[in-house]
Amino acid sequence: MYNLKIITATVRPSRKGPIVTEWVAQKARQHGEFNVEVLDLQAINLPLMNEPHHPAQQKYEHEHTKQWSAQIAAADAFIFVTAEYNFSYPAPLQNALEYLVKEWGYKAAGIVSYGGVSAGTRAWNALKNDLSSYRIVPLVEAVNIPFFTEFIQNDHLLPNDISEKALDAMLRELTRWTKGLKSIRENN
Repeated sequence: MYNLKIITATVRPSRKGPIVTEWVAQKARQHGEFNVEVLDLQAINLPLMNEPHHPAQQKYEHEHTKQWSAQIAAADAFIFVTAEYNFSYPAPLQNALEYLVKEWGYKAAGIVSYGGVSAGTRAWNALKNDLSSYRIVPLVEAVNIPFFTEFIQNDHLLPNDISEKALDAMLRELTRWTKGLKSIRENN
């Protein structure tokens, strides 16, 4: 089994990200190839980058960075669950990415985006581009949920067949890439 970290990007008090993440985590567990852990950026609460050394040096001085590093280093793959804020992904996710360098490398990532009419696709596109600079392989397969609040009932996401099939396809592809990239990391 591979270690999958599902990262919830939103931190606002009124956020719906955890509802979307709950659905993603449940489906990932049912998929059967992953040990699933949800990392909620609101709960982790990383301050704006405050390490004195460049993250490539891995000379972390703060306990929050050491814990974040250990969580990300233990991952074999990621799924980022993100809303779209101002045509991009939320700043807390960018901050969380920038805390580390080597821990992210040679791992695959799926992206689940949600929003209004655009379904978070602009956030997906911006995040996909940025992930490559960390040597994360962003999958082509994605889940983009338009008008996502219409699918929330009693604090649970009840997605349509399109979203269900998209997540199934993404999990299958994530398994394939995770297997291949683990081989690359081990033969470094």
